Amino acid sequence: MLVEIKRLSDTAILPTYGRDGDACLDAYADDNITIHNWERELVSLGIALQLPHGYECVIRPRSGNSKKGIDIAIGTVDENYRGELKANVINNTGDDIHIYKGDRICQLAIRKTEQIEWIECDELQETNRNADGFGSSGV
Repeated sequence: MLVEIKRLSDTAILPTYGRDGDACLDAYADDNITIHNWERELVSLGIALQLPHGYECVIRPRSGNSKKGIDIAIGTVDENYRGELKANVINNTGDDIHIYKGDRICQLAIRKTEQIEWIECDELQETNRNADGFGSSGV
């Protein structure tokens, strides 16, 4: 699939696949920023996208960073958005963290989307779960 991408600064690094067969692309910080413990900041990626019709870009955490307590608030980039992509980085480490231009900070997943129409009804089909919620399948 071809996706149009625009660098918004001379230092922006285009997202890359780490390995053949990876589902997501690594995205790189285009900021030098310190995020204090237990805080969050928007980190510029220095890029903008033009997604094909019927697709979204999901900004999500990198597992290696999450393991260290550096998380990303998942975000959706809609096909009609043309502004800069930013990662909402959450510092759950208890210490200040320093992010530098070129650091792999998040992942991008390009996904097909579907537009739906609601069919309002009076009853829903029963299942073996029905309305059992959080933790209903056991620990």
